[in-house]
Amino acid sequence: MYKLNLSFIKTLKQKIISSRYIVARLANIEMLKLYYSVGQMIEFQAKTQDWGSKVLETVTQRLQQELPGLRGFSAQNMKKMRVFYNAWKNYQEIDFLLSQSERNEIGSTLSNQIENEIGSTVSNQIETAYNINIKQFLELSFSHHYELITKTESIEQRAYYISRAASEYLGVRDLKLELKNKSFEANKSFLHNFNSQLSENQSDKAIKVFKDQYLLDFVNIEDADEEIDEKVLEQSIVNNIKKFMMSLGPDFSFMGNQYKIIVSDQEFFIDLVFFHRGLQSIIAIELKRGKFKPEYAGKMNFYLSALDDLVKKKHENPSIGIILCKEKNNNLVEYTIKGINKPLGVGEYKTTKELPVSLRNILPDAQTLKKLMDY
Repeated sequence: MYKLNLSFIKTLKQKIISSRYIVARLANIEMLKLYYSVGQMIEFQAKTQDWGSKVLETVTQRLQQELPGLRGFSAQNMKKMRVFYNAWKNYQEIDFLLSQSERNEIGSTLSNQIENEIGSTVSNQIETAYNINIKQFLELSFSHHYELITKTESIEQRAYYISRAASEYLGVRDLKLELKNKSFEANKSFLHNFNSQLSENQSDKAIKVFKDQYLLDFVNIEDADEEIDEKVLEQSIVNNIKKFMMSLGPDFSFMGNQYKIIVSDQEFFIDLVFFHRGLQSIIAIELKRGKFKPEYAGKMNFYLSALDDLVKKKHENPSIGIILCKEKNNNLVEYTIKGINKPLGVGEYKTTKELPVSLRNILPDAQTLKKLMDY
């Protein structure tokens, strides 16, 4: 009786999975190009034919008659396609890419088609022009792109979130959270010593993970003395650990609160300890109800040394410390972290009540988008 070779099954499985992935990527590229083309057509018709606000409803109805069961082409979605087109039409390289409609020769493979779609010449041009990696651009779904367009104000912001979403495989929900937390702004102002205490590759990754400011909108703290408040803050975070981890970002796993380490027969307790899968590092977080003080950094430096010696596994990267304060003086923080020999960052946290009214809800650019969406 023939004995089935398991390696044959594994190879077959891998080929099937690889093929599905290639087809999915190509389908997404074609969808982006189709939606861009539809958006362009709607823009042209709206401007030349003086379309009213209800015309797209009629277009949708006629499309359903011609293509029964057609999905994704509601009036609302076609408005979004028009927004997509208007957002990128003035960026020559991306407009050129999304406007391509001719396919390669039938004899070429799907993988070759994809490589042609994201050719190195166009990719390098776009990265040089406005720092957008075209491969990452094409990996994001239309829903991702629409969120980016409506929640950002500059091409620099778009480039940041495109890179973040593609490299970290963020779903639309995760991307919305990054946009809500304003991670682009926070990333630029986050104070740390990662460049001097981590390898270049690890430092680049860590800088993308952490932010200058975290919105803890689930925390409700009444006025009290500082020591009590820190305990209340920590307990509130523990009670809402899922929400807190969402505010931190993807890849965090909770290891514990009041995490005990023993050094020279003495017990010490770290407020919150996580493990980050992408960084392959233990993350120690200390919560401070008041303003940042230099002594906080020295204490964290001690915790990180102990974690590296007693907890970290051989294959893992150095532990990273984050001090979250209600307030911080950037100049004081910069002087302090210069003398720390472990990777350390200092950020702030805010609750919804502490934010200005204008920042409590993040809305699209109202004037421009309203004109586009009214058709």
